[in-house]
Amino acid sequence: METTFKDQADLSYKMVQSGVELATSLRAKGLFICLDAVSDPGILKGLHVDHTNVILVVRNKEGMKIAEELGYKNVLVPPVLLNRMGQIKTSVILAFSQRMLDTGDRIVFLVGPAQGHLDTLVAMRVGDEWEMFRTANQPRLTEHIKRVVFQQVLTIALELAAEGHEGKPVGALFVVGDYRNCASHCEQLILNPFKGYSEQHRNILDDNMRDTVKNFAMLDGAFIIKGNGVLASAGTHIKAIKPQVSLPAGLGARHAAAAGITSACKCIAVTISESTGTVRIWRQGQIITEIERPTPHLEHGLLKELD
Repeated sequence: METTFKDQADLSYKMVQSGVELATSLRAKGLFICLDAVSDPGILKGLHVDHTNVILVVRNKEGMKIAEELGYKNVLVPPVLLNRMGQIKTSVILAFSQRMLDTGDRIVFLVGPAQGHLDTLVAMRVGDEWEMFRTANQPRLTEHIKRVVFQQVLTIALELAAEGHEGKPVGALFVVGDYRNCASHCEQLILNPFKGYSEQHRNILDDNMRDTVKNFAMLDGAFIIKGNGVLASAGTHIKAIKPQVSLPAGLGARHAAAAGITSACKCIAVTISESTGTVRIWRQGQIITEIERPTPHLEHGLLKELD
């Protein structure tokens, strides 16, 4: 039997009420609701959860406007289609980077397919589930970089993982953070394509750089990015640094470089696996989280106005 718009709205409404009850009983720090899976945003009006922030997960400016009109906070996630667990992981790590969450916080998630209905309810404590989001003994994600820079790098990485380059899978490594420290562990494999340009014209926050970065992702080596978003280099070799923690089986040189540089420097690394499309985020030599290959979405970069 075909599901009607009314059926979807009714199911989403019942899921929201269940989420409110669960968040209240757990005294959760946040109740996250993926707006794409809510066919009628009107069902979200007037939600009241004691001690809990209602946070809408949105993909674009329209979603941000709806959240503002409803009086709720929002988390802007990259414009790619993720499975339910990918939606949760991405939302958590971005909320964590924005200091909406901290290690140990209880949260409740309502997710579902885009343009569909809410169908999944998840309760968790940030940091308890290793595979979900490792935060134990980690400094704040954006301690040494601007929040919006981390968001933009993650967005580009997820888009590359989803789209590839000219239909072919792409592997890449982005290192973001303390450039002076990182530079001592790096050497160029090729002439640096960003050398000679003013910092103003090579900042990753400039959406005009999006396609440039995606094209240079085909080069061997890493992108080195300053904490303020300035692209310092591409095609950069990271010298061998022994990670403090053993790598999971099956990960190669790109991941070893990410583990090594983040264990030696105050930085974050984001890797894309060419073989699987999995995006991994690294800090202090460890994988913080990993997100399975997303699928492309039509909308594009909307982070440039955020700082």
